[in-house]
Amino acid sequence: MRAWVKSVQQRGQRIALVPTMGFLHEGHLSLMREGGRRADVVAASIFVNPTQFGPKEDLSTYPRDAEGDLARCGSAGVFGVYMPEPSAVYPPGYQTYVNVEEVSRGLDGEKRPGHFRGVATVVAKLLALFRPEVALFGEKDYQQLQVITRLAADLELGVEIVGMPTIREKDGLAMSSRNSYLSAEERVRALALSRGLFAAQHRAAAGERDVSKLVALIRTELEGVQAREDYVEIVDASRLTSLSTLEEGAPARALIAAFVGKTRLIDNMALQLG
Repeated sequence: MRAWVKSVQQRGQRIALVPTMGFLHEGHLSLMREGGRRADVVAASIFVNPTQFGPKEDLSTYPRDAEGDLARCGSAGVFGVYMPEPSAVYPPGYQTYVNVEEVSRGLDGEKRPGHFRGVATVVAKLLALFRPEVALFGEKDYQQLQVITRLAADLELGVEIVGMPTIREKDGLAMSSRNSYLSAEERVRALALSRGLFAAQHRAAAGERDVSKLVALIRTELEGVQAREDYVEIVDASRLTSLSTLEEGAPARALIAAFVGKTRLIDNMALQLG
């Protein structure tokens, strides 16, 4: 892969990188197509990163489809795909990890201890390997996007981090590889996440400043389908600090994590007063 990257650079071509954990859907492919608009060559990684999974999480059962993923990458204009084994990324004796401090606190950082250390470490390794001019990530994993943006800025990696809008099914459900875990009945119940977020977004646009009332709207939707809340928070869109009121011209973000059956889903949405 280093040799391939070097050959691309010697031709004076710009590289766009799309890191993924595979089981690709339209959200991933939208990142790849946008990479093709921003650079000469698009590369992708497919790696289910063990260091970002907790001991009781779904590493062993995470959905995989290597053959289908490669076909989808080709259809989206990807030139090179990196699919390493964990032993290649974390060889014996590996001991270096990356921590991004403030934006990794709270939310998934609190609920999944060590998760963002694993994310930041593997992304730093991928950026070092590919040396891309641009790397693209989806806004569905909003806290992850902020962690990676801070990582690239603080370490002066010389890469533009681009966040792309969440791609949704026609009924509003955010696309996710973990949606494959849902039964037909759970799939219907899972719509409560996006329904609650849209309700909060509309109420904020109508002038509601009180964050507690907006959070209550989201929780009402979850309770209505017996989805178990992991967190519902409204935060400053860049610092991810908790808010009590919305202010004019101050972008905010509503973030949600909830269990539908045994499946943990996350979603988020921008809020703008008025």
